[in-house]
Amino acid sequence: MAGKAKRKGQSEYFFDYSLLLIILFLLGFGLVMIFSTSSYEAAQDYGRSTFFLEKQLFASILGLIAMIVVANIPYHFWAKFAGLAYAVAAVLILLIIPFGKEANGAKRWLIVAGISLQPAEVAKLAMILCLAVLVSKMGKGIRKAKGFFMVLMVPVPIVLMVWRITSNMSSAIIIMGIAILMLFVASPDYKKFVVMALLVIAVAAVGIYAIVNLADTSGLDFRGERILAWLDPEAYADGKGFQTLQALYAIGSGGIWGKGLGQSMQKLGFIPEAQNDMIFSIICEELGLFGAISIILMFLMLIWRLMVIANNAPDLFGALLVVGVLGHIAIQVILNIAVVTNTIPNTGISLPFISYGGSSVMFLLVEMGMVLNVAKRIQLKEM
Repeated sequence: MAGKAKRKGQSEYFFDYSLLLIILFLLGFGLVMIFSTSSYEAAQDYGRSTFFLEKQLFASILGLIAMIVVANIPYHFWAKFAGLAYAVAAVLILLIIPFGKEANGAKRWLIVAGISLQPAEVAKLAMILCLAVLVSKMGKGIRKAKGFFMVLMVPVPIVLMVWRITSNMSSAIIIMGIAILMLFVASPDYKKFVVMALLVIAVAAVGIYAIVNLADTSGLDFRGERILAWLDPEAYADGKGFQTLQALYAIGSGGIWGKGLGQSMQKLGFIPEAQNDMIFSIICEELGLFGAISIILMFLMLIWRLMVIANNAPDLFGALLVVGVLGHIAIQVILNIAVVTNTIPNTGISLPFISYGGSSVMFLLVEMGMVLNVAKRIQLKEM
């Protein structure tokens, strides 16, 4: 058994120490890699090599405190705030328009009490909570076409706002992916999902074909240019393909065992802001294929523990909360590694718990707090 039992009346309850240890390992490993990856850039730009480490450590400590608090509050308590969470997420995204902080050509952050907050991260948590409440209340109504498409439309306004207002298509895709996965688990009719998947693939294929065969590519926006750079990064080595090529060089130069922790060459200004979305390439360069596979296995263990908790949750609401968190992490990990290895076009997706980003790590730890509380409500006789 992966947890601690305690008696309450005639029942034994479960605490998932395995999940907690995995979370702490990923968090600690992330801090080590952030320092290793960012120390050169931090020393050059801010005068001290620990600049990014300090900020991430502060966010991680706040997140761990929040996780402990949330883990000790019955998860049903949060159900009454689902509508409010949805509204707050929408308002925060709208506040980006007049008050947003711009970085790298996009407004995605708000400064709250001196802390940088990314509303898209709030939206992910709000969507998990809102859909878990809605689907659990609908019950068998989700099986009807009307109920199914009504739930499917709930995330659409937030997705469109994240995409258009913050120019953050990757987060919009993740939010929609979380919603679809939660619906997939709640709905026994899988034909709808097969049809939706085929439609998405068809639209994507037509779009890529149209972009590739354009006679004049000068009018393409940055997303169109990224697709062309994805198909032929060497042809765009001086522009959109530069970061991808440098990441591939880092992965290839790492070999099986890597160059050693702290010995990366690509982090020395070749990969811009390597501590963010491209940190997996530095892991591959410094720790090699061994390190890359090891961290992937840790994420697989995390997902497995989440699946065990979801399968044994006391009720549908608890199960859907865990499924939403599972979807968030799984989609983000898959997309991040796919971007770094040039399997899909380059877009800004962080690696959960490991990439630099205070908002991301804090809200991920809040989600983990909810999962740990669901796990605490599982009776051992049900495991």
